[in-house]
Amino acid sequence: MNRKHIILFTTLGLIAILSLQTIWLYNTFILVRNNIYGETNNILDEALTEAIADFSKLGVPEGTTISSGPINDSIPANTYFYDGLWKLGIEVPLCEVDFFAFKLLKRAGLESEFLSCLADPKSGKIYQKSKVQTIPVWGVIKSDIIPIRTDLSQGIQLVLLNPYWAIFERMGLLMIATAIMMIMVITCIIYQIKIIIRQDKIAKVREDFSYAMIHDMKTPLSSILACTSFLHSGKMESMQLKERYFCIIEDETGHLLNLTNKVLTLSKLENHKLEMSRTVFPLEPMIDDLIEKFSTKCTKPLHFTTNLQAKEVCADEEYLKEAISNLIDNAIKYSKESVEIDISSLSNATHTLIKVHDNGIGISEKDRKHIFEKFERASAFKRSRLGKVAGFGLGLNYVYQVMDAHEGSVTVSSVEKEFSEFILYIPKKNEKL
Repeated sequence: MNRKHIILFTTLGLIAILSLQTIWLYNTFILVRNNIYGETNNILDEALTEAIADFSKLGVPEGTTISSGPINDSIPANTYFYDGLWKLGIEVPLCEVDFFAFKLLKRAGLESEFLSCLADPKSGKIYQKSKVQTIPVWGVIKSDIIPIRTDLSQGIQLVLLNPYWAIFERMGLLMIATAIMMIMVITCIIYQIKIIIRQDKIAKVREDFSYAMIHDMKTPLSSILACTSFLHSGKMESMQLKERYFCIIEDETGHLLNLTNKVLTLSKLENHKLEMSRTVFPLEPMIDDLIEKFSTKCTKPLHFTTNLQAKEVCADEEYLKEAISNLIDNAIKYSKESVEIDISSLSNATHTLIKVHDNGIGISEKDRKHIFEKFERASAFKRSRLGKVAGFGLGLNYVYQVMDAHEGSVTVSSVEKEFSEFILYIPKKNEKL
């Protein structure tokens, strides 16, 4: 499955999750809204009852009886009381209904702007409002109209103008939990995508590594096979030529052995199964030995300069030598027609620094971010197709692992087409050593 398919299916899955969450929140919103609608009806009925009772004390003559409707009548009892007061010339104002409705809404936790209306129960047409305020078409909750005339010509309605704060307040914990859950889901999905993409990249890099390894091992194996075939043929009488072929076999076998040892050593270093045997030793003999080794086998004009201000270093000599050897080998491989390599050392209060500076092709800023990763050499297979040096991408990772095992570090500075400089930071000897 390629990256596009992964992103497509992940996006579809995320959309499905978001859709389900949206439907769930919407259904909860409708449920809460309907509950508030039911509470509003009850509050209006209770406010109307209290308003009628309050006004009855003030204006109804003593001994006056207001009869209600028949049993099982569909008209509310308050309608008969309100209509009876109206026939007595007493009309309960809407502001009185608002007064009791305000207290009841506050008690119920519905602190919303509201108003009461005199309206037609049949058509919903509004005749009068308790406040000079426009009622929006959307975003309000209207109670049922309670009739105040027995002929159902007029009724009172309670309108909540901004009820959504109360709705969201009741949904607060649910919304917070949903938001946290969605953040966690999205974070996990993004993390999963990164892992999949990284695994895909690792698979491709390992494929390039396998190709480079087979290609690089094929050459010495072919040389060994050709030399042994000539030696077995018995046609070769010259002892000088035989010695040359034996040297070729020995060199190529050593090359294969070095490659194998490097891979095994890296594996041990990464799994912390290889301990450094750190001792204090002089740098100059080791550097001189490396200079002689590379000067002998280099096919390009090669010039070394040294400036060893720090004469000694506390490290594992074998692994440090191999690490510096890798840096010199890279400097030669990725160089111009002639190679200039400067090796210097200095020390500060805590570390010994070894610098390897070359005049090679340099390293781009993009490649510098990944150059110490295992198998990373900007794709060995692609480089070989471009006519560049192919390899395993193990050299710089080996340097990094060796420095890490020494509890030190390695840094690189470079300018493309000008130079590269690697600095090894090796901790000085302490009481633990």
